[in-house]
Amino acid sequence: MFVNASTGSVVPIQGTDPKAGPWEHMAFVPAPLTEIGPPALSGKTYLAVANARAALAALDATARQLPNPQLLRRPTLQREAQSTSALEGTYAPLAEVLTAADDQPYGSNMREILNYVSMASLAFSRTDSGWPLTVGFLCDMQRTLVLGTKNEGPETGRIRRTQVAVGRRAEASFDELPVRAARFIPSPPGQDLEANVRDFVDWLTADHSDAIDPVVAAAMAHYQFETLHPFHDGNGRLGRLLIVLQLYLHGVLSEPTLTVSPWFESRRKIYYDRLLDVSCGGNWDDYVAFFATGIRESADLTHRQMLALVELQNSFRERVRASKLRADTAHLLVDFAVANTSFSVRQVESALEVSYGRANTLVQQLVDLGILSESFSGGPTRRFFAPEVVDVIINTR
Repeated sequence: MFVNASTGSVVPIQGTDPKAGPWEHMAFVPAPLTEIGPPALSGKTYLAVANARAALAALDATARQLPNPQLLRRPTLQREAQSTSALEGTYAPLAEVLTAADDQPYGSNMREILNYVSMASLAFSRTDSGWPLTVGFLCDMQRTLVLGTKNEGPETGRIRRTQVAVGRRAEASFDELPVRAARFIPSPPGQDLEANVRDFVDWLTADHSDAIDPVVAAAMAHYQFETLHPFHDGNGRLGRLLIVLQLYLHGVLSEPTLTVSPWFESRRKIYYDRLLDVSCGGNWDDYVAFFATGIRESADLTHRQMLALVELQNSFRERVRASKLRADTAHLLVDFAVANTSFSVRQVESALEVSYGRANTLVQQLVDLGILSESFSGGPTRRFFAPEVVDVIINTR
């Protein structure tokens, strides 16, 4: 399968299976991106890249015009969390994700999805505070992602020390060893993998804009991370977050509200095939065209969702102005309800810096106006949400 040596090399690996005994196989090690250089792309692909840049620019221009674009960060992350986890086989209905409480006990699936929101929030808050992106930063993100899930273990929060296998070939028999039945075998563990991850981080954080378009650079970095597969678990979800983080780091986005995973989730087989085509045959052109199309359509969708949420926010404010409520504090609660799709009265008290009694009254007043509803999640704490906000996030197309 691997016929283009310019993208990397296959290396021998070996191990022992508890039932079958010793085995030998091959793994693929991608060449450093510094050795690959700008990929050769067709005119059609360059057009797809240009269209992606235009869509990102339109999204960013709208975000810059908002009084507080960070209000929309968490709802965007929640949608991304649900889709990116579904790509890895972890599913929960989006409505449940949007109205879930971080501090409630949940099953493994919901915990993994909510952990993604925590991981992304950590990444963006550190970036906003000037933290450099390092291998240690990546390890902290991966640790946050798997904390408290079934995949937490000795490998959590560190570059993996064991060999892993990715996916399963359709034609593989059920009695084949997992390593032989796998669709792809990434780099073996050890010092070379650790060095390659360091090289990857250095390349991602460097400015390539004089030679490589930022969308192409994001495509290349995403391929490299997924192919190295540096962690025992969470590589797909972390890798897709790095797409947005890279565009944010390099100023393509001034606010990381881009949601990419719904598009890739609906095309998962092509997505995996395009990644593998680069490793096997050096087919950067089809992969970059696919990636750029995904970025463009994702940016367009996020843009529509952003405009719909802003319109809804203004509609809520109009309802408040038409009522007998004190507009100043009620408007703050409106903003909070758009930014937080599920919350308690205590959280309103803290965020708005009012007394508990005042927070409780405000929440009830917005319930009476039809803006908020109580969420009957079965937990010990009463929680509230704005149904129309949830509807926008779920149904914007």
